[in-house]
Amino acid sequence: MATLPNPLPTLAADPSGRSLGLGLPLGRLIDATDDGPWHEPLLWHAEYAASSGAWTALGAPAARTGLLPVLIDVGGTQGGPEEWELMPGEMSYPGDHDPEEVLADFWEEYADDELFSGTWPGLAKAPASLPANPDTRAAETADALLDEGSWFKEPRLALVPARRSADIPAAIGWTGPLNYENDVARLCAVLRSWEDRFGIRVIALTFDQLVLSVAAPPATLDEAEVVAAEHFAFCPDNITQGGHDALRAYAEHALLGQRVWSFWWD
Repeated sequence: MATLPNPLPTLAADPSGRSLGLGLPLGRLIDATDDGPWHEPLLWHAEYAASSGAWTALGAPAARTGLLPVLIDVGGTQGGPEEWELMPGEMSYPGDHDPEEVLADFWEEYADDELFSGTWPGLAKAPASLPANPDTRAAETADALLDEGSWFKEPRLALVPARRSADIPAAIGWTGPLNYENDVARLCAVLRSWEDRFGIRVIALTFDQLVLSVAAPPATLDEAEVVAAEHFAFCPDNITQGGHDALRAYAEHALLGQRVWSFWWD
């Protein structure tokens, strides 16, 4: 995957990040992959639990240095990112993929004629304007998820060198959807499209779950149903294993006006 200059090696000699204009707490650099240590750190994460306000206090200044914030969970059965079998060497570049082609390919391969009949409906239209600033919505959503206390067992704020939030999974070589798609950059191409159309930001990653904030969620059921088709192509397990027997039911209960989108691959 094509990458920007990585500021993370600076933190090996300067753990607080003062030379980058930061004031980081105690943390660790992660370079572990499924094939041994990567040639440079893939991410940094704080040693102690993230709390409300951490995204704004640490993430916003870090973003100005090319390090983008994301919450990670180190308390799951698979442990933290050093145990996630990251595969950065297998990732292409998100910008090399057309998001509609990616989704159409998945739709054709996975759509069940009995439940999701019809041809690929195409991408949902973007709203005329974003009702909220995507970065403000991201900070608010991160705080809300941390305050709620049920999303993560042991949340940590992480910083990832990436061009844009949508690229974070590919930048670290995340393998959460490995049983579905080995090259996560293809899914990140879709995230880029959602970033442009709906103002999403990648808020959180666990071993196999992706959580997004949404600045402009669908406002009508018809709009939500078109987005639901994209969600099905992106992650069929959300619908088929989520208790939804039709796209419209998923659209109504999981998308209409919802400021958080989450995805899980079996």
